[in-house]
Amino acid sequence: MKFDTTTVRLVIAIAEEGSISRAADRLELAVAAASKRVTDLEAQLGVKLFKRQPHGVRLTEPGAKLLSHIRQIDNLTKRLHGDALAVRHGRDGRVIIGAPKSVIIPFLAHDIAAIQRKFPGIALQIVEENSRLVQQLLRDRVIDIGIYEKTSGFIDLPRFEYRQDHLVLVYSLRHFDLPKEGLGLEQMIELPMISLGRGSAILASLQRAHQSRGRVFRNDFTVSGFDTMLALVRQGIGVGLMPPAIFQSFHPEPDLAHIALAGDWHQRSYMLSVVDGQAQAQTLHNVVGELLGSA
Repeated sequence: MKFDTTTVRLVIAIAEEGSISRAADRLELAVAAASKRVTDLEAQLGVKLFKRQPHGVRLTEPGAKLLSHIRQIDNLTKRLHGDALAVRHGRDGRVIIGAPKSVIIPFLAHDIAAIQRKFPGIALQIVEENSRLVQQLLRDRVIDIGIYEKTSGFIDLPRFEYRQDHLVLVYSLRHFDLPKEGLGLEQMIELPMISLGRGSAILASLQRAHQSRGRVFRNDFTVSGFDTMLALVRQGIGVGLMPPAIFQSFHPEPDLAHIALAGDWHQRSYMLSVVDGQAQAQTLHNVVGELLGSA
């Protein structure tokens, strides 16, 4: 079987764009050439990857199953390129760490800086994703180390405790009059809530909190990042949940406030898992040792 990295990236782009022409534009290919690449690959595989529709294409069932393998090829190609660059520049090795922003800002950024000071020959790369996607990247061996929230854990790998944290409720003083001493769960679930989207540990926490009171979390306002959440909070559209260090990192204006939450449902434990075999063994051991020893 013969197909090059351009074809791999093209198939992924078509799946994401839902259109051969848009994917071709993205990769700066002629549409006819892109279409031929797909047809040739389908002939080699013996299956149709995409079903042509009046306004684009969609993955077939076999295409959806094979896409994960195609993504792995793309990820391994990128991995090869990055590792080759590290070797070319005289580095001892490269380690890729995946973690959510709620880990990177208060903990991991500091730890990475310390590792680089102690091991300047190690090239480190950070991939920022939510807890669920971090585990998927571990499973697909795209990253070497993954840090994720404990309750969202699903991957069958050894887990080590990395850090503890908690959530606070953030709100606009101009739009909400909330008690300063803290907020109970019953009070919180009555408020309009802005949440991170699917795969986030915060969304899962909200869903469990509502279920514990026989309620269903409506999830009317879903955002992809804490910055967007805070923009909606600022306008009084709702309230949000985030770790206090994340809130402070935005240097909030006086009109924005945060309050503690009652109970322990908002406590968070972050776990660390490792995939062996991609990074150089001693290099990976040094990085993991520093991460777990810095707690």
